[in-house]
Amino acid sequence: MTAAKLHIVHTEASLGWGGQEIRILTEAAGMIQRGHQVTLLCPPQARIYSEAQSRGLPVVALPIGRKNLRGVLALRRWLKTHAVDVINTHSSTDAWLAALAMKSLGKRVPIVRTRHISAPIPHNPATRWLYQRASHHIVTTGERLREQLIGINRFSPTAITSVPTGVDTAHFVPGDKAAVRQQLGLPLDAPIVGIVATLRSWKGHRYLVEAFAALPDTTRLLIVGDGPVKEALLAQIAQLGIADRVVLPGNQRDVLPWLQAMDVFALPSYANEGVPQAILQAMLCGLPIISTPVGSILEAVEHERTGLIVEPQNSAELQHAIQRLLGDADLRQKLGSAARERALARFGFEAMVERMEGIFRNVTENV
Repeated sequence: MTAAKLHIVHTEASLGWGGQEIRILTEAAGMIQRGHQVTLLCPPQARIYSEAQSRGLPVVALPIGRKNLRGVLALRRWLKTHAVDVINTHSSTDAWLAALAMKSLGKRVPIVRTRHISAPIPHNPATRWLYQRASHHIVTTGERLREQLIGINRFSPTAITSVPTGVDTAHFVPGDKAAVRQQLGLPLDAPIVGIVATLRSWKGHRYLVEAFAALPDTTRLLIVGDGPVKEALLAQIAQLGIADRVVLPGNQRDVLPWLQAMDVFALPSYANEGVPQAILQAMLCGLPIISTPVGSILEAVEHERTGLIVEPQNSAELQHAIQRLLGDADLRQKLGSAARERALARFGFEAMVERMEGIFRNVTENV
C-alpha cells in the first residue's frame, strides 16, 4: 500500500541566513521530491523568504518575526484555513507562536521542534510546556545536543531524536585545486587556510584572524560569508596589517569551488553549534579540518583522524594546528581522505530526509 503524502509546514522566524535556514530549504526540497506537500511560513523580510522563492519552494509571508499577539493571530488564521499534517518549528519565536496558535485552535496537529544549536534552554515551567507538551517530538542536529536536553533539561529521551544535517555527497567532491584557484583569481602556489561561515561572533573568526596573522607572509586566508561582525573583522585585519593576505568574497551561492581551493579548513566556533554544514561540506571535499569540541562537532571531526581539535578561543593553539597541517602534506592527505570517508558514511542528504520523513509519519500516526 502506498504511504499517504503529508502536508509539512515549516515555520522560521529568523531573519538571518546560515546553516539552519539552508537545512530548512534543502530538507523541504527533499520532501517535495518524495511527493509531499511542503509550505514554509516566515517573515517577508527574512532572507529565507527570497531564497525559497528563488528555488521555487512554496513560501508564505507572515508577520512572525517577533513574539507578540500579532504573530500568534497571523499563524492562527493561516492554520485555521489550511489542512496541515505536521508543523516543524525551528527558532524560539516561531516555536512559541505555533504552539500558542495551535492551542487556541484546539486542533490536534503535531508539532516537531528542531533544535539546530547548542545554546542552553531555560529551566522554567513555560519552556517545559513548550518542549514536552506543545511539541510532540524534538529533533536535534547532533547527538550531544540530544544528550544536553536529556541530561540538563530532563526532557523525555523517547521524544528526542538526533538527525544530523545531510549534505549533497554528489555535489561536494574534491576538485582540481589549480584550476579552481585560477578561476577564482587566487594565487596558485600560496598555502590557503579557509573558513565558510556566517560572520557571527561565535564562529570564532577573530581567533582565526589572530592565529593567521602570525603565519608566514606566503600564506593566504580565505573568509567566505557575510554577517554582523564583518566590519569588526575588517578593522581587525587592517589593524594587524594583513589585508593583502586575506580574501573576503562575501556570501556565495555555491561554496564548492572556494572549498576546493583551500589546503586547510578551519572553523574555531566557541558556542551554538550542532554539526555545522560547512564542516561536512569541507570533509566531502577531502579537506583536513581544524575545529573545536563545541556542540556536536566531535561527531564529525575526530582528533588526529579526520582533523585536529583545538581549545575554543585559543589563537595560539589554533595557530599551531594550522602550522602543523601546512607543514605536513602527508598529514593533510591522510586526515582529508579520512574526513571524506566519514562524511560519506554518516552525513548524506538522503539519510537525513528519510529519517525526518519517518519522524513526521510517526507523529502524525500517534497524535
